[in-house]
Amino acid sequence: MDAKTGATSSRERILQAAKHLFAVRGYENTSTIMIAREAGTSESQMVKHFGSKDGLLEAIFEQGWASLGDLVQLSPQTGSGADRLKSLMHKVWQGLERDPEVMELMLLESRRIRKHGQLVLVTRSFIEFTQRVDALLISMSERGELRAGLGPAVVRSALLGMGEGLLRDQLLARRLGAEVGYNADDMIKVLDVMLAAFLEPEAPTATATSA
Repeated sequence: MDAKTGATSSRERILQAAKHLFAVRGYENTSTIMIAREAGTSESQMVKHFGSKDGLLEAIFEQGWASLGDLVQLSPQTGSGADRLKSLMHKVWQGLERDPEVMELMLLESRRIRKHGQLVLVTRSFIEFTQRVDALLISMSERGELRAGLGPAVVRSALLGMGEGLLRDQLLARRLGAEVGYNADDMIKVLDVMLAAFLEPEAPTATATSA
């Protein structure tokens, strides 16, 4: 095991070193030489495992979204759709907060167009994650829990976009040394209001004790 990174293989050491450097220095300001030095290995090993710096960033996002997808699978499978959605959002927020470096990269780097291409970085695990959320929303729609005229895709986009925006503004405020202006409790209150707006008037709302 490498004493500096705590990782056991060269691939894992490179992944952890890149995650740290990208979060601290920024993707564009981090060279492959820096990553190799931080990981205690060579650039050739990085190329062997990831192909390029872009491939390395993609692997970080793939790992991060896979972890969040696992949390979604651990969400309750019973109860009202609103409670299940609230639990899902809580778990995603908690999962991101447990790994601040991945959260920073996801919020600041994952939606940025790479300078060598015209596409944002979308990984297989991100697609699988959104499909799991969509499956829950489709089920809610079929049971008449979603407000008429609201499709599952637009609800999912609004929920995830709101959560991403709240976390990003917190992060930017901390970086600037500014007052954040809201805390986790405030985020939960906003989530409750937003969930209620998506539900049919007669559908069960999320309970205050949902986790």
